[in-house]
Amino acid sequence: MRKDLETKDGIFPMPVLMIATYNEDGSVDVMNAAWGTMLDTGLVLLNISESHRTTQNILARRAFTVSIPDAKHATEADWFGVVSANGTPDKFERSGLTAVPSSRVDAPVIAEFPLCMECEFVTFLDEEYAAGVVGKVVNVSADESVMTDGKVDIDKAEAIAYDPYTHGYYKVSGRAGNAFRDGYKLKK
Repeated sequence: MRKDLETKDGIFPMPVLMIATYNEDGSVDVMNAAWGTMLDTGLVLLNISESHRTTQNILARRAFTVSIPDAKHATEADWFGVVSANGTPDKFERSGLTAVPSSRVDAPVIAEFPLCMECEFVTFLDEEYAAGVVGKVVNVSADESVMTDGKVDIDKAEAIAYDPYTHGYYKVSGRAGNAFRDGYKLKK
């Protein structure tokens, strides 16, 4: 039997994306954004409004990074979502994390997060059913500790996802099948 649930603002599970930019003074700004996705091959869409400092930084610097946090850093990832840099200017420093400059774009890479996309700003969408930053991915890097045979190992990465129903973070792990192969078992 199915049960109707309260409408939620999200598909389960949602990605946990750490958007990093430089502020006007060169300090590091990081925002937790669950509303983001790949728009097309090599293009990322972040559904964030112009009111965010992060968006203003992206528009000014024309660059940003998108990192995927791991379970070990769920507390820090949540910190970047519950505290605004507008009210807590030393938000990044208080996280205890470290940032290094990207070699490809004018934005920081958060060293402790194992996966990072370095992006150039493309456009800002402001339409009735879509708003946010579109960026071109110019580089993807991964810490060697989360790789197996030259590829990202999702189990080692311990990426986290957000559950809007319970407000929880969960590890994304455990292979369930083989994409673009298992479905053929049903072909007649």
